[in-house]
Amino acid sequence: MVGLFVRLKLRLISGNLRGDTVKQVGFVLTSLIALACAAGGFALFALLRLASPDIASNVAIVAFTVFTIGWILVPLLAFGLDETLDPSRLALFPLTARQMAAGLFAASATGPWPLASLVALAGAVAGLASGAGGVLIGVLAVLLQFALCLVASRAVTTALSATLRSRRGRDALAVGAVLVIVLFQLPGLLANRGLSGDPAALLDSLASALRWAPPGMAAHAIADGGLAGLGELAVVAATVAVLTWLWIAALRRSLVTPDSSNQSGGAVRRSRLGGLLPQGMVGAVVAKELKYARREPRGRIAWLMPIVVTGVLTFSLRGPDGWEGPLLAIGPACFAAVMIGVQAANSFGIDGRSLWMNAVAFSTERDVRTDFAGRQLAVAIIAVPLLLVLSVAASLIMGRPAWIAPAVFTAWGVLGVGLGVGAVTSVLVPYTLPERINAFSGAAPGQGGEAFLGSMAAMLGAGLLALPVMLPVFLGLTWASVLAVPYGLLAAWGGRRLGGVIGHNRLPEIVAAVSRPT
Repeated sequence: MVGLFVRLKLRLISGNLRGDTVKQVGFVLTSLIALACAAGGFALFALLRLASPDIASNVAIVAFTVFTIGWILVPLLAFGLDETLDPSRLALFPLTARQMAAGLFAASATGPWPLASLVALAGAVAGLASGAGGVLIGVLAVLLQFALCLVASRAVTTALSATLRSRRGRDALAVGAVLVIVLFQLPGLLANRGLSGDPAALLDSLASALRWAPPGMAAHAIADGGLAGLGELAVVAATVAVLTWLWIAALRRSLVTPDSSNQSGGAVRRSRLGGLLPQGMVGAVVAKELKYARREPRGRIAWLMPIVVTGVLTFSLRGPDGWEGPLLAIGPACFAAVMIGVQAANSFGIDGRSLWMNAVAFSTERDVRTDFAGRQLAVAIIAVPLLLVLSVAASLIMGRPAWIAPAVFTAWGVLGVGLGVGAVTSVLVPYTLPERINAFSGAAPGQGGEAFLGSMAAMLGAGLLALPVMLPVFLGLTWASVLAVPYGLLAAWGGRRLGGVIGHNRLPEIVAAVSRPT
């Protein structure tokens, strides 16, 4: 069964790459990033050999714990990118829960990122172990830590699989994930406020608290290398066994529980802005996009993230040794504008299979441009006042009310650039957004490379094209911000026109790309 699931996973990877250059490039890029992370993680762990034994042990304890937390959280955020993460996809196979657990465990360990994680963890042996016995204990500790990450990740994902397929579950996960991001930024914010204290003492207190958790025991066992280390590994092994039992129980329950995530109700209401929107096709597209933003969890989280990131950047830059000048207020607002503009990098993905009705109605390039105009207007209706509020808040927090106008104008201009770039990437790198998946799922299975390329191209393209208006303002020429809005409008218009030409010629490919089964 283990070999069968491994071959299935490899066949899925190779099948998704066959005959598609974009997917192949995306897979190569992600594999190279995984390779770089593996080498970097191994090297950083190995460098602990140069530190004192106490500091090296404390760093390893904290790192192993963060590693485990990451393995638990990331699959929840990526739920839907891997065909084996959702146990309901395998419910019809004639397999027992134990057989399926063994196969899914093997599938979890297959791929570039699991291998990169294992290589990075192996660096702890080079950095902490001493003597032949220590190396043997270290190898065993790394394997148990890797198994702990896989089993804990699978147990949590399986237990929450039914919830993650419901709208309330997706909303709760989105809010929880944002809170986790804020909590991870809290130490940096406190440090920037001059509350850092003694770093060595903080590390020691944190490691002392995490020392008795299973990941902390695995790390300490490598540093100890004696009989005490073997006892700690026994506790870690017992923890893995208990989590495996809980995972099998959750898997058995998920296989016999009916899926009620597609049961929905409620009346269809007309848009409250119907009288204020333009007539014709533009108004219809705006109304549709505003409903997506209100009802779709991925739409809500996409608008929440710029607010959170702007707040974090604002407080991070304002430290005793932080940046100086207009960048303090204008930088966070512009970054929020780029993040909002990236939403337009896959404009047709949210429509999914229903895009074929639009494609039938698009008889000319003008129709595609009009559709893009409605989508851009819908984003602007929300983004323009939002960026105004963020710019005012950032400027007032910095104690520089005079920066409000430059921040607002520059952010609006960057938004226009992002919308123009998004129109082009939407027709060049379209991909399917999964259905009934959480708010952080980026693409259908096998299209992660397209999602990565589209988002990176949109962000880098918007950043580069916005430099002519951002750079002078960042350098202190705040009067140049008055040119940002017309520059952004011109970029949005140019992106619509170019996207209309390319999109009209690629409509069949776009419909096929956003209509993949999920």
